[in-house]
Amino acid sequence: MTDTFYAHGKLLLTGEYFVLDGALALALPCKLGQTMTIQSIETRDPILKWKSLDHEGKTWFEATFDLYAFRLKNYTDKQTAITLQGILEITNSLNPFFFNPEKSYQVETKLEFPRLWGLGTSSTLIYNIAQWGKANPYEILEATFGGSGYDLACAGADGPILYQKTNSKIHFERCDFSPSFKENLYFIFLGKKQNSRDGIEHYKQKVKNQPTLIDQVTKLTKSILESKSLANFEYLVEKHEDFVSKTLTLPKVKDQYFKNFPGVVKSLGAWGGDFVLATSDWGDTKTKEYFNEKGFEVFLKYNDLIL
Repeated sequence: MTDTFYAHGKLLLTGEYFVLDGALALALPCKLGQTMTIQSIETRDPILKWKSLDHEGKTWFEATFDLYAFRLKNYTDKQTAITLQGILEITNSLNPFFFNPEKSYQVETKLEFPRLWGLGTSSTLIYNIAQWGKANPYEILEATFGGSGYDLACAGADGPILYQKTNSKIHFERCDFSPSFKENLYFIFLGKKQNSRDGIEHYKQKVKNQPTLIDQVTKLTKSILESKSLANFEYLVEKHEDFVSKTLTLPKVKDQYFKNFPGVVKSLGAWGGDFVLATSDWGDTKTKEYFNEKGFEVFLKYNDLIL
């Protein structure tokens, strides 16, 4: 018997950092995600054999767990093994019937995007494990990585969503974000995968109990969602970028790398790495050439990446 689960990757268009404190955020599920396949296997003692494949189908991690005591028997990377063990143990505590103690399992995960892209290697994993274990993915997240949970909402969504977490209550809904100027929107990978925890810690040091800031971000999210023209969208995205930069005293990515670019460039998620959004009316070829000449090879059109 084989079970297969799937989760979408994610990008956060608005509300970065502030979504942690209740700001409304516009989040975009990706066409690329992660698949997880589980098979029952015959072994003398109950074990869980785990294999993780990258987007090229190459094995990047393996581990074996003893299901009697739920201890690690062997692994190829200790920290990854410990992290995975923690996720599985939390899932098992939420659903004591997660594993059949008389069975053994072979689990294989397969990413559709490079691990360094920051599109949700961890969130897609948690979402898939939660589906398998019939557990609440947000409870697993809270007990492991922490965070707002918008990435888990994206994992199971079929299009753009508005996401909000207030007083530990999560609300998200499908929204109509399909701008007429999609052909003018691009995503560029900066090649510097960010540690979200470091970004969150910096945010917490800078922003403490300031509800007016949260309200401002929520208003910007609503306005960006309702944008009818590229010019209006660019104006609002620039306002969002200015606001985050000023509030957190962080340099804007355009000032750092793309000062002579005529369009808007916006950081997505943790500032300083991962993907950025760029707007351009130059057309695909000229826009791509600009970023390639700057040394940024990963260049994706909106419709190629966003669900």
